[in-house]
Amino acid sequence: MKSMKIINIKHKKLDFNKTNIINLVFVILLSTLISLAISKTLVLEHFIGVFFISAISLSIMFMDIFRYKPSYLKQRKMLILLGIMFFTTVVFSRITEYVLFTFVKGFGILELKSLTYGIPVHSGAMLVALLFDSHTAIIFAFIMSIISGIWQQDPYYTFYVFAGSIVAAFSVIRCKRRTDLLRGGLYVSAVNVVSAAIIAFLGNGQDMFQSLHSLIFAATTGITISAYVSIVLPTFEYLFKITTDISLIELLDLNQPLMKNLMINAPGTYHHSVIVGNLVEAASEQIGVNPLLARVTAYYHDIGKIKMPDYFIENQSSAINKHEKLTPHMSSMILISHVKEGLELADEYKLPEPVKDIITQHHGTHLITYFYQKAKEEQADPPDEEDYRYPGPKPQTRVAALVMIADAVEAASRVIKDPTPARVSGLVEKIINNVLLDGQLSECDLTLKNINVIKERFTYILLGILHKRIEYPGFDFNKPTSGEGEKDKSLDKESQQKDKDRHSGDKTPPQTGAKVLEFKKG
Repeated sequence: MKSMKIINIKHKKLDFNKTNIINLVFVILLSTLISLAISKTLVLEHFIGVFFISAISLSIMFMDIFRYKPSYLKQRKMLILLGIMFFTTVVFSRITEYVLFTFVKGFGILELKSLTYGIPVHSGAMLVALLFDSHTAIIFAFIMSIISGIWQQDPYYTFYVFAGSIVAAFSVIRCKRRTDLLRGGLYVSAVNVVSAAIIAFLGNGQDMFQSLHSLIFAATTGITISAYVSIVLPTFEYLFKITTDISLIELLDLNQPLMKNLMINAPGTYHHSVIVGNLVEAASEQIGVNPLLARVTAYYHDIGKIKMPDYFIENQSSAINKHEKLTPHMSSMILISHVKEGLELADEYKLPEPVKDIITQHHGTHLITYFYQKAKEEQADPPDEEDYRYPGPKPQTRVAALVMIADAVEAASRVIKDPTPARVSGLVEKIINNVLLDGQLSECDLTLKNINVIKERFTYILLGILHKRIEYPGFDFNKPTSGEGEKDKSLDKESQQKDKDRHSGDKTPPQTGAKVLEFKKG
């Protein structure tokens, strides 16, 4: 046993050393490329100096990622993308500088220094904020400002790049439409003009014409940044399979083929998914989850039910339940299969990875209680519990846990006949306790404080959805029409005949096929 532990420890050390070597090679390679890109002369001493400054700056970035964003270290493609972001930003800036230099010479403008304020170095920070997060974008802006100051050999230019890059990063934190990129570019232009004006005041040697040209070039950067990011962003999203808020907002369109298919073939599931989306969005921001991601994943979490909608209670319009003719094991297999079929549909329609994760995790390893209990009653030998559990995995993120709880709460809320505040609150608490006791939240970072917030928000939203209405004077909507009355009588006779044919000790099970009754029985 001790030898096994020693082998595991050695294996971890080897993996850790291998990762460090790869990161070191990555830093050296990226520093070399940046140094070559910004070097205006082929002087060896200058190249070496720029290389070491770049290497130290990138090492600081890796230390920050290791401390605050360790998930990126597990995804090699994200580190590769970050390196590409550094290199492409520098190359694009150099190309823009050359174009501006040609433009300035063509118009006979002698103040060549002013054209540097039109170089869109800030575009990199905006892209990093969209593809990664704002924290990584701040570190990126810091390093790019240092590199840019060395490149232009101007300490004031470092301030100019850093101020504009920070604004570029924060202007797209809530970017949900392509047009928001243009608004972010306008913010960058405004800050750049202010920064250029401050630098003009500090530079005593600048004349009025050079200052004016600097302000004009600074004002044009926003347009260049918006255009560049709009073109490059979809390319990076596609190549590296990254989901941004812009791509998520497109999935909320109810005219999406998959959503229209769900609405037509499984209207009950569609309505259920929309309400689950309302629930998760109400609680998401207060527990540190992206509300847009939570709503989108809730909309698509049950798409697998499109394949066999009539076997799920929310889509059954008649009194005859298809599960009555099936064995409990077969019924449980049909329910479990909607996860696998949902994943197949997600692959077919090229849904992003976060949505696929929620499809596979929103039931965790939950036990289908109703059919498991039914199998215990009907079989002489006790059934295997694993045959009646979803395959998992359990929720790995707060988003998955939130969708799991909302899914169960919405389904269970359908059995409440008189939805008073006390009953709704009690139902939400019972469902959450059931999920906790089953160990479904053991692999995600949901805290007790988060759970209390979820209880409060879910109760509030459900009370609004399940509110009472006053009766319309002169109308009795609960009274069946003549045609409906005859149909109900025939169904009652058919049901009574089935009851007579059953053994005296058997009971007709209620409608099955949904999580509502699983929690009710459990």
